[in-house]
Amino acid sequence: MSTDARYELFYWPGLQGRGEFVRLAFEDAGVAYVDVARLPEAQGGGAGAVVRLLRDESLATPALAPPVLRVGSVVVAQTANILQFVAPALGLVPDDAASRAWAHQLQLTVADVVSEVHDTHHPISTGRYYEEQKAEAKLRARDFLAMRLPKFLGYFERALARNGGTYFVGGAASYVDLSVFQIMVGLAYAFPRAMAAAEAQHPLLVALRDRVAARPNIAAYLASPRRLAFNENGIFRRYPELDLAE
Repeated sequence: MSTDARYELFYWPGLQGRGEFVRLAFEDAGVAYVDVARLPEAQGGGAGAVVRLLRDESLATPALAPPVLRVGSVVVAQTANILQFVAPALGLVPDDAASRAWAHQLQLTVADVVSEVHDTHHPISTGRYYEEQKAEAKLRARDFLAMRLPKFLGYFERALARNGGTYFVGGAASYVDLSVFQIMVGLAYAFPRAMAAAEAQHPLLVALRDRVAARPNIAAYLASPRRLAFNENGIFRRYPELDLAE
């Protein structure tokens, strides 16, 4: 697959969500892509574009949910799977099989973080509003911040240190670095008090976050309207009552 391919990303409009990890890879690589659902409905965009793709019975590889990437006749779903698929062409993963497996392992751990963060505000059901499960959300968030967040950040800090402290995989930036950047800024948005304390204990991750934010293509993206703002409809949501840091 070459970087001349037409990349079409399908994700719900108005949300960073899991699609943002894929956007960061394209933006850092400077590769053109179409964020299909952000197009006007008259041009085939909007949420309807995502629904139509998910219901397309002609697809040999149907997707359960977005994000979904379409490259010509190839359709790939699941964030970690999409990144594993595109990273070689984007120059965001080393060439050797061991490094690629390690990158995928780290990205799957990122997916675990995303899932657990989501469950801090929707611990009972995604079909219910947050306001219908606030008591349970507070209990889930307390456990996440006390037990799970230190475990995840500690793991990423150690993994980064073992590779020299600058990059997670090999000797250059990979899609994992971009994804951990997104985790760090997302957590800081959702849990500013808890993360202020956590960041002091994870200096390598803080430095990585700042280094990724300063990469020319990423800095330009973050300053552009293409970068959607965090909001209370996405994965990383700021509910002060859940930010239980002492």
